[in-house]
Amino acid sequence: MPINLPTALSPETWPFDLELLTPPVYLVGGAVRDALLGRRSHYFDLDFVMLTRAVKTARNIADRTKGGFVLLDAERQIARVVFAGGTADFAEALGGSLEGDLLRRDFRINAIACNPFTGEIIDPLDGQTDLRLGLLRMISRSNLEDDPLRLLRAYRQAAQLGFAIEPETLEAIRELAPLLSRVAVERVRTELGYLLSNHNGIPWICRGCEDGLFSIWFASAIDRFDILTKIDSCAADLAAIYPDLGREFGRSIRDTIKTPLLAVGKLAILANSDPTIAETELLRLKYSNAEIKSAIGLLKYLPKLQAKPIAEMSLRKQYFLFRDVGIVFPALAVLALAAGVAVDDISLLINRYLNADDIIAHPTQLVSGNELMESLKIPRSPLIGQLLMEIQLARVEGIIATREEALKLAADLIEVD
Repeated sequence: MPINLPTALSPETWPFDLELLTPPVYLVGGAVRDALLGRRSHYFDLDFVMLTRAVKTARNIADRTKGGFVLLDAERQIARVVFAGGTADFAEALGGSLEGDLLRRDFRINAIACNPFTGEIIDPLDGQTDLRLGLLRMISRSNLEDDPLRLLRAYRQAAQLGFAIEPETLEAIRELAPLLSRVAVERVRTELGYLLSNHNGIPWICRGCEDGLFSIWFASAIDRFDILTKIDSCAADLAAIYPDLGREFGRSIRDTIKTPLLAVGKLAILANSDPTIAETELLRLKYSNAEIKSAIGLLKYLPKLQAKPIAEMSLRKQYFLFRDVGIVFPALAVLALAAGVAVDDISLLINRYLNADDIIAHPTQLVSGNELMESLKIPRSPLIGQLLMEIQLARVEGIIATREEALKLAADLIEVD
């Protein structure tokens, strides 16, 4: 094993053999930084810089290991190999040398390289000092200008690492903030997603709003800091009282959309309090329909929970709340607490949500549309949907409880019409 090489960077931990690499080749970036910090992750993310043959090397490794091959940038010769437990990226050095490549990176802590053959740590910008100090320090202002997304990455990495941003770097970020309008919104959304999902992310989102980083997309976010800054602590409070509810905070809104429920709640508060304006903001960032619908549902019902005691909310209104908010109800409970609704008040709805047999929070059908058509001898039409809704509301309010009563109610409603 190479001497002096941090265990986390040892080729013995890689999903491919070191002999598949031809020197000179170097590990760079986050993997080296995290190894030097002693940070570990179940998911590995290796970045290699080579002087030549980067794409060919990646393709060969993919072929030999049965990994997935992805050409990320043909012009810059960057390719990725996807394994079951992570990824390995291979890129040809910018500037034609390792040092030239490191000088073009964002922050000094990310400009440290490791020679996997010798174990040598190569640190021309003294990034290890910044690691010890817990500082994010830019390599140069022009590097931030070259890719303005790096402005957001500073806040994201500060949140992930628990670091501070060096004053001169912070000043440059504030001055360059308008350049973020040039960045593809998909990339912005990814960085924002990291911050929304990180328990240290909200203070940095607030700082970013104050520094002008998010004003392009969320013009009024500062007005709701009082709620935004309480979300994580309120989530912890509710999880302590209702462990089953707490386990749902990290749940994704869909299997294909990995945004956690609590992150959707934070996103809703970051957006405008007017659902119509908020929808425009979220569409501009190209959030999915499911994410937008969930956030808008939260914005629609939060003021209703604040307006008057929940105990005075009719069963019918409770039914519509659960129907419209759906899976993101746990986030609504947290937002309500953060907005000043008492735990004792919101507990009425929480207990309903946690009770799988509660017909208000988790309604089931007494009859189907087909059964209505067959029993009442009526054709398929919008009337079927209207009758099903009336049956559901009557059941919620305790007026009916059986299939027979549901069919009778439908028949009576038709006669009245």
